[in-house]
Amino acid sequence: MVTGIVLINVERHLLQEVIKDVLALDGVTEVYSVAGEYDLVAMVRVKDNAKLSEIVADKMPHQVKGIVHTKTLITLTAHSDIDLESVFNLK
Repeated sequence: MVTGIVLINVERHLLQEVIKDVLALDGVTEVYSVAGEYDLVAMVRVKDNAKLSEIVADKMPHQVKGIVHTKTLITLTAHSDIDLESVFNLK
């Protein structure tokens, strides 16, 4: 499983629409409203880097109106007491 943490800046008047549209993307499991430099954090959990690239480089910038800027962090390892791949049906 590949997990991407996508930091997102949005046009403020489109915030709720962006949340709805990002959450509708296949592979996005959570969207958090946050305080600080970014407006939202999206968690993307997919099988491979190609799928992550499709979401963050194609779908988010071209299919979601209101996104101004993103920054994507790709996890190297995950440490959890639960089997994340099973929880997100990625086995």
